[in-house]
Amino acid sequence: MTLFPFKLGIHPINWVGEDVKEHGDATTYEQILDDIQALGLTGTEMGRKYPADIELLKQELAKRNIQLVSQWKSVLLSDPAYREQELAAFREHAKFLKEMGSTVISTCEVGGSLHFDPRRTANEREVIRLDDAGWSSLAEGLNAAGQIAQEYGLKLTYHHHGGTVIESPEEIDKLMALTDPDSVYLLFDSGHALYGGADPLSVLRKHYDRVAYVHLKDVRLSRLEQARSVQSDFVTCIRNGVFTVPGDGDIDFTPIISELVGRQYSGWALLEGEQDPAEHPAREYADKALAYLRSLTLVNEGGQS
Repeated sequence: MTLFPFKLGIHPINWVGEDVKEHGDATTYEQILDDIQALGLTGTEMGRKYPADIELLKQELAKRNIQLVSQWKSVLLSDPAYREQELAAFREHAKFLKEMGSTVISTCEVGGSLHFDPRRTANEREVIRLDDAGWSSLAEGLNAAGQIAQEYGLKLTYHHHGGTVIESPEEIDKLMALTDPDSVYLLFDSGHALYGGADPLSVLRKHYDRVAYVHLKDVRLSRLEQARSVQSDFVTCIRNGVFTVPGDGDIDFTPIISELVGRQYSGWALLEGEQDPAEHPAREYADKALAYLRSLTLVNEGGQS
């Protein structure tokens, strides 16, 4: 894809759910990678169906000219008791991504999350927000993890994420203010920004100097509003089709793409849908998303052809 100054890829979560395991669970990694190649895209994140064997993974990606862009890394750094083991695990994660030629680590704090925090129980219903001590511990831990990433030529890109303690615009602002800009970068996700109550374009503009990675995800506002009316949790929102690929929901990506093009963003941007592929076939919806992005006239106004 040469329309944009940035590199365009796609997340395997469009084919196989990560948070909703039944979504696309029978899909093979070969099908995912073949579809990505057929779409003309050259970047992917690690998915749970991809080979765990590094040499096999390298072979399967190389023969399709696909780069492993990143892999999600959950961290529990808001609790100081976990810091040592979390940083050790982060180092191993960085070693793997360095071996794969990646340059960014998608990183998200799971402490307090209803779905991702291992300390939570099944009968709980709300995210536990951070107190002052938790904020301080998280910032210190992320700064340390970011320095580990730098040792391997990588950037820690923090993924603000629905259903976690960093999802609202105020929480994104606070995290950016508390962390070292030379150690902690931002993974801008349009869909999660809207889900968290922000205007995605405002988040991108406000924190652009920290953005080192991008996820392009859309939201069906009517389904989000319905989910909020009954206080659905994050995973239920996925099951109910709140998220989709760019052009299929209600986010206007014209100013977002214009901002990225105008600022000559040159990193990776991955398409995400995070919905049931039985109802919304991944390759078909990716084709639609690519056609939509190509149609945005402001891209050409940014000097691209």
